[in-house]
Amino acid sequence: MTHPPRHTADRPVPPLPDEDEERAYRPLPDPVPHTPAELIAVIGLVATSARRTGTVAVGHGRDTASRAAATAFATAWQERGGHIVAVVDWPETAASWLRPARRLTAPAPDAWVVAAAPLGWVRMSRRLRYSTDWDPARTVAFASLRDSRLPALAGPRTLDGLRGATADGGTWEVQGRWVTSRPAPEGGDPRWTR
Repeated sequence: MTHPPRHTADRPVPPLPDEDEERAYRPLPDPVPHTPAELIAVIGLVATSARRTGTVAVGHGRDTASRAAATAFATAWQERGGHIVAVVDWPETAASWLRPARRLTAPAPDAWVVAAAPLGWVRMSRRLRYSTDWDPARTVAFASLRDSRLPALAGPRTLDGLRGATADGGTWEVQGRWVTSRPAPEGGDPRWTR
């Protein structure tokens, strides 16, 4: 069993941010439609994470852009011979997010892919870290979650290792309270476009 992330005072991070925490980081942007370069970069990042059996669980918010990104990834991943073991959505507002968190982690995939609005993802990621064996280092996200405020709002170590793609095909990664971005490779990476 994993241990919940802890604040610096060694108190467990509560499974959900309180209203004051959320208000301090607003307004957070709404997801926008993914780009072809972004999808290619997500596939490339997942390919390096899902080496064992190629199994991926896909999670997404219920907004149109997140749903479309999740569907595009699932289709592309299966076309490459990968296996989608779960597709789970969650609302922006819920009592606890426990059911979708358990459904997303129950198949024990090699990797997770997420597409969501930042605030909904913060809520879901806290629940995942608090109540499941989810590992952010095995998770790849679409560009909508590349927001420097997310690590602070999610809480210490909640998102450590989370990686994602930028709209132009670059990548980003969360380490501590930092989101580090890397530019897209010149001409794209041919390994990821198959």
